[in-house]
Amino acid sequence: MTQGINDTYALNVAAEAIGRKTPTAILPFVNTALAARRPFRQAVEALRSEDVTVLLGPGQWKPHPPGTGDQQAHEFPWQTALLAVTRNPGRA
Repeated sequence: MTQGINDTYALNVAAEAIGRKTPTAILPFVNTALAARRPFRQAVEALRSEDVTVLLGPGQWKPHPPGTGDQQAHEFPWQTALLAVTRNPGRA
């Protein structure tokens, strides 16, 4: 998304919302192998520089070990993202 590649409807909607300065919270569901890569870290920083709330890191959502996504999916904190947007509507 940070490179302007929006090959799904969901990515396109999110990218446009960011461009329109709509309060946006992103909760990446990624494993530790992907989260450790420089391009991923750079994308997170790029989103944060555009005032996107990326809920990732200590005290927020943490990446899971590779191969365990199915076991982690039920714990995805949807409420955390909703709270981020409603608590600070000017900047999600």
